[in-house]
Amino acid sequence: MYNILIVKYGEIGVKGKNRYIFENKLIKNVKNILKPIGKFNVYKEYGRIYVDLDGYDYEEIVEEVRKVFGIVGVCPAVRAEKDYNLLKELALKMLEEKIDQGYKSFKVDSRRGDKDFKLTSQEMSLDIGGYLVSQVKDKIAVDVRNPEVKIHCELRQNHVMVYSDTIPGYGGLPLGTNGRAMSLLSGGIDSPVASWMVAKRGMELECIHFHSYPFTSEKSQEKVRDLAQILSKYCGRVRLHKVNMLEIQKAIGLNCKDEEMTIISRRFMMRIAQQVAESRHCDALVTGESIGQVASQTIQGLTCTNASVSMPVFRPLIAMDKTEIIDIAQKIGTFETSILPEEDCCTVFSPKKPVTKPKLDRIERSENALDVEKLIQDAIDNIEVEDIEF
Repeated sequence: MYNILIVKYGEIGVKGKNRYIFENKLIKNVKNILKPIGKFNVYKEYGRIYVDLDGYDYEEIVEEVRKVFGIVGVCPAVRAEKDYNLLKELALKMLEEKIDQGYKSFKVDSRRGDKDFKLTSQEMSLDIGGYLVSQVKDKIAVDVRNPEVKIHCELRQNHVMVYSDTIPGYGGLPLGTNGRAMSLLSGGIDSPVASWMVAKRGMELECIHFHSYPFTSEKSQEKVRDLAQILSKYCGRVRLHKVNMLEIQKAIGLNCKDEEMTIISRRFMMRIAQQVAESRHCDALVTGESIGQVASQTIQGLTCTNASVSMPVFRPLIAMDKTEIIDIAQKIGTFETSILPEEDCCTVFSPKKPVTKPKLDRIERSENALDVEKLIQDAIDNIEVEDIEF
């Protein structure tokens, strides 16, 4: 029945004179996400964005399009040549479908795009509603205040259109409209969610992962690769930088206090991430930290971590509860992969009693026993890079 999708966007509509830039980017992103399925006609018309279905299963296409950041809803619709009687017939067909699905009440919502047409929008709704009632009799009730289903009828300059359902999207802004960020991607629940949330605000993502192979297994790296692949469904191609932290952690273990292992390791990760980010023209770092969740994420720990870099650090989960983070992870499809029981470099070398209220001056004094620059450079020189697509 459906031959076209109406793509609805949110914040883009208030972008003023720059609106066309966001619309064009959104169109490009929709085309990109549909490439594995086929080549689709995606275009602007009358201040809207449309996707011609060309015979494809609408449910499959809707499920893909709704994942594009910047879209708040997708409406499967029927578009036909301009004919008012045909518009009424299409509305009847859609209403009968809704009756079969068990809906008990409806209303008609009309829009007259052709101002030369004899009926106003309100008059169209009354006329089409009357016709529908005459055809379906008492199979469904009319409720103009709180209907279970709305039948939207539009008469435009060159066509008519009918639709009912709106499948919600994720909102946000089109990917690529707000710069680029480097996300510290572990194998846990939090960092993939943080990455997704920043991408939702229009930032392109690259990811950096720290491991301690062979103390951590190749499976743990494969797990992170799988997470990056899931993210790439929303974020496009993801460049994954894999950094071995083993020599750094050995040096910390030999020269620093055991309880400082976690926070000093974290500072090394941030420094390395910043250098890689700068070389890749990224504007910020992204982490999955949340206040008080683990020992290194106390306010004192975060202060010590921040002091190791000069680049902005985005922490979109900073005030979220674990249950809220898990809900998003399940929604975007990363949760089941994140909970696979593979160790990461933080847990392998985690001290029994990590410092929870580190003092920056003490941490910096401890780092004086290390050749920080050499350790960082050696790690960067041995980075492995992989481009990951869904």
